[in-house]
Amino acid sequence: MKKLLKYLRAYRKECILAPLFKMLEAVFELFVPLVVASIIDKGIGGGDRTHIIKCCAVMITLGVVGLISAVSAQYMAARAAVGFATGLRHDLFSHIMSLSYKNIDDTGTSTMITRMTSDVNQTQTGVNMFLRLFLRSPFIVFGAMIMAFTINVQAALVFLMVIAVLFAIVGGIMYFNIPMLKKVQKKLDEIMLLTRENLIGARVIRAFTLEDREIKGYTASNDELLLEQRRAGHLSASLNPMTYILINLAIVILIYVGALKVDSGVLTKGQVVALYNYMSQILVELIKLANLIVLLNKAIACGDRIADVFEIKAGEPCDPGAVAHDHDNVNADIFHDLPDTSGYIRFSHVYLKYNETGDEALSDIDFTVNKGETVGIIGGTGSGKSSVINLIPRFYDVSTGNVTVDGRDVRAYDVKELRNRIGIVPQKAVLFKGTIAENLRWGNEGATDEELNEAVRLAVCSEVVEGKGGLEGMIEQNGRNLSGGQRQRLTIARALVRKPEILILDDSASALDYATDLKLRQNIAGIKEGPTVFIVSQRTSAVQNADKIVVLEDGCIEGMGTHEELLETCAVYKEIYDSNIA
Repeated sequence: MKKLLKYLRAYRKECILAPLFKMLEAVFELFVPLVVASIIDKGIGGGDRTHIIKCCAVMITLGVVGLISAVSAQYMAARAAVGFATGLRHDLFSHIMSLSYKNIDDTGTSTMITRMTSDVNQTQTGVNMFLRLFLRSPFIVFGAMIMAFTINVQAALVFLMVIAVLFAIVGGIMYFNIPMLKKVQKKLDEIMLLTRENLIGARVIRAFTLEDREIKGYTASNDELLLEQRRAGHLSASLNPMTYILINLAIVILIYVGALKVDSGVLTKGQVVALYNYMSQILVELIKLANLIVLLNKAIACGDRIADVFEIKAGEPCDPGAVAHDHDNVNADIFHDLPDTSGYIRFSHVYLKYNETGDEALSDIDFTVNKGETVGIIGGTGSGKSSVINLIPRFYDVSTGNVTVDGRDVRAYDVKELRNRIGIVPQKAVLFKGTIAENLRWGNEGATDEELNEAVRLAVCSEVVEGKGGLEGMIEQNGRNLSGGQRQRLTIARALVRKPEILILDDSASALDYATDLKLRQNIAGIKEGPTVFIVSQRTSAVQNADKIVVLEDGCIEGMGTHEELLETCAVYKEIYDSNIA
C-alpha cells in the first residue's frame, strides 16, 4: 500500500488541509462540554439568564464554524481521494496494457478486472475516510482525556484505562483481520472468473443444457465467498459492541465516582455532566475509529493486491538504443516499398516453454523466411502453430534460441517499433463497438477512406461494408451484428490497412468458404512489393500455394518444403491433405 501513496503527491495541499479542518472541528467540539458545564453551574445554578443566553450564542457559533470546517474537510478529502484513484487507475491500466501474454496468462484476466475496479474503489474509500478521520478521532479521544484531567485527575484515570484497553483490542483485531480480508478479495477473483466465463459462454451452456450445473458451481463458490466475508465481518463487527460495553461501563463508573465527589464538594454538577459528555464523545469517536479501521483493513488488503500487479515486470524488455522505424512516409500504393533486407525472418533453434516448470511447447524450430515469401504453417490441434507465429511480434519470448527480423533479434527491438511493422489477424476475430472505419483505423489511425476501401477490397469484404451502409456503418459490441466470416474478413482488412511488412494470418480464414478463401489469398499474393506472409491453417488448400510450408507435430518440425514435395516426403502433411479431401 505504501508504494501507492505517490499518487497523493499532486494533492499535498488537500492531504494537509483536510485533516487540519477536521482537527479544527474537533477543537470546537471539545469546548462544548465546558460551555454546557458553565450553563449548569453558573447559569442555571446561579439563576443568571444572561449567562445562559451568552453561552447558547457561543455554542451556536461553535456549531456553525464546526460545520464549515467539516464541509471544507470533506471536500478536500474527496478531491484527494478521487484524484488518487484516477491516477492509480490510469497507471494500472497502462501497466496492464504493457504486460506480455505470459504475464496476463499467469495472473488471469478476471483478477486484473477485479483489481482495476473493486480494489481501486476500496482504496479510494480508504483514502477518503483516512484523511477525514485519522487525526480527528484520535485528537478527540486524547483531547477529551486531557480536558477530563483539567477537571479532575482521579476521574480522568477512568478515561486513561478505557483508552488503553480499547487500543489494545483494536490492534489485535487489525492483526487478524487484514489476512482474512485478503482471502475475501481472492475469493472475489474466483467469482469474477466464473461470472465472466458464464456470460461469455452463455450460448454454449444453453446448447448443452448445463445451466443447473453452472448455477450449482457458482452457488458453491459464492457460498465460500460468503463464509470468508462472514468470518472477516464477524471479527470486524466485534469492535462496535466491545466499544459500547467498555465505554458504558466507564460511564457507570464515572457517574458513580462523580456522584461521590459532588457529595463531598470536590466536583460540581456541571463538571460531572462535562465529564459524561467527554466520555460520550470518546464513545462516538471510537465507533467511527472502529469503522475506519475496518475500511482501512480492506483498503490496505486491496492496495497490496494492486501493488502486486505493479510488481509484475513486463516480459518484453526493450533495447533503449533501438531506433524507431518510420511508418509515416509511405507512397500512394497500398503497400510501401520495402528495403532490400526487410521481411527477412530467421528462427534459429528455438525452444519455448510457457511455464518454467512446464513442458516445451516448441522444440528446435529452425527455418528461414526471405523477404516477400509466403509461408504456410500447418499441423494438427496443439501442434504449436500459433506458438511459432506469436514469437515474431514478441507476444511470448523464446526460452532458448532466437528469432530475428532483418538480422536483428526481436528482443532488441522496441516493442512498438516491431509491432508497427507487423499486421496480425488472430484466431479469434475481435471487433469493437463503433463504425467500420473506426475499427479499420485501429490498423492505421491516419488512413484515408481510399486506403480503407482498398484494404476492404483486398480482404474480399466490400459487400459486407456496403451492406452495413459503407465505412460509417455501425458495428455492435464484438461484432454481434456480423457473421463469423464477415468478422474475419474485416479483421484481415484492419491488418492490411497498416501496410505491414509482415502479415500474420493465424487461422483467420477458418469461417470462410473455399471460394472466398482462394480469392483472399490471390488478392494478397497479387500485392506489388507485398508483405512477407505467414498463413497458419489446418487446411492444406490454404497453404498449398505458399513458397514454403512448415509442418508441425507436437511442437517439432516434421517437414518443410512445397506442397508437392511434402506430399512425397512428409507423412503428417499427407495425412492432413487426405483428411481435407475426404
